[in-house]
Amino acid sequence: MIIEPRMRGFICLTAHPGGAAQSVKNQIDYVKSKGAIAGAKKVLVIGASTGFGLASRITSAFGSDAATIGVFFEKPPMEGKTASPGWYNSAAFEQFASEAGLYAKSINGDAFSDEVKQQAIDLIKKDLGKVDLVIYSLASPVRTHPKTGETYRSALKPIGGVYSNKTVDFHTGKVSEVSIQPASQEDIDNTVVVMGGEDWAMWIDALKAADVLEQGALTVAYSYIGPAVTEPVYRKGTIGRAKDDLEATAFKISDTLKDLGGNAYVSVNKALVTQASSAIPVIPLYISLLYKIMKQEGVHEGTIEQIQRLYAERLYTGGSVPVDDKGRIRIDDLEMRDDIQEKVADLWAKATTENLAEIGDLEGYRTDFYHLFGFDVPSVDYKADANEMVQVPSIPQQ
Repeated sequence: MIIEPRMRGFICLTAHPGGAAQSVKNQIDYVKSKGAIAGAKKVLVIGASTGFGLASRITSAFGSDAATIGVFFEKPPMEGKTASPGWYNSAAFEQFASEAGLYAKSINGDAFSDEVKQQAIDLIKKDLGKVDLVIYSLASPVRTHPKTGETYRSALKPIGGVYSNKTVDFHTGKVSEVSIQPASQEDIDNTVVVMGGEDWAMWIDALKAADVLEQGALTVAYSYIGPAVTEPVYRKGTIGRAKDDLEATAFKISDTLKDLGGNAYVSVNKALVTQASSAIPVIPLYISLLYKIMKQEGVHEGTIEQIQRLYAERLYTGGSVPVDDKGRIRIDDLEMRDDIQEKVADLWAKATTENLAEIGDLEGYRTDFYHLFGFDVPSVDYKADANEMVQVPSIPQQ
């Protein structure tokens, strides 16, 4: 079938398997071009199919020759209907890993559930024995709690008052004012349950109890801080409360891993185009201005560049892991440079529908967005028939 992007608001309803495969290959080629990393050899990635999780799996495998198990919750293809993009990413990753002689298996299911945790433990015991790195990169808006069965939904809201500022519709380029109503206490509590650290801790507790963590095992989760302009809707909003909880959980997990000589870290990463960030008002405008400045300064990084640098320059240098005064790894250091943030703030004040194409990088934003779904990837023939029925090799067909 000929597969084209089909949009509904900020979501693309289709994905292209050939584009996804080329995008994965491009990331692999980048990691290989940077040289070997003396990193972990047996890696579990929770949330492995897109974004930072996928980049972590690629960097582990093709930077350190690691065996990887990936956990994700993706929609398989049906005749005449494409899979979700993460499915095609994972299928391509497994194919490239197999060609390189690398172990790679995947589990498709709800990572919040006890059942999927047990599946992962059983697979580790059967094939790897133990793992020495656990990446936690879940980005689900909904969580069904495994102990109570109750379902919680996160909210993208400010706390304490209405927040109004500029935003942009990145499809049309229209800059407008947006107002977001404040969160209730229930919104805050639910967001912490979904996006905070509880499930990360549950994973590590389960893996440790099953004796599948190596001596010196590390675990890393991902967070974001961002600039003052996005604070009310992000870091000082409901998501920020969840990130505070995630970061506090790292210390608790480090205590849990102390007898193994292990550690837990939160890596604060750069603002990037994701499905989630595209739906947060204000963020697309900020990213389009940020990209313009960082590209001009020669310090722009995409997802794979961020994670390769995290591994090579922070986690696996042979020395202690550098952290800030709150114990966090800061791989957002280039984004948060004073000179870059000053320039972004100056552009923010000037940004209008009429001048955004000139002062911002809206085209770069759109391109990155379409890349998430396997579209607009160079060298892919989108006019050719594509086979939507691509399978992930290690997942049984249903």
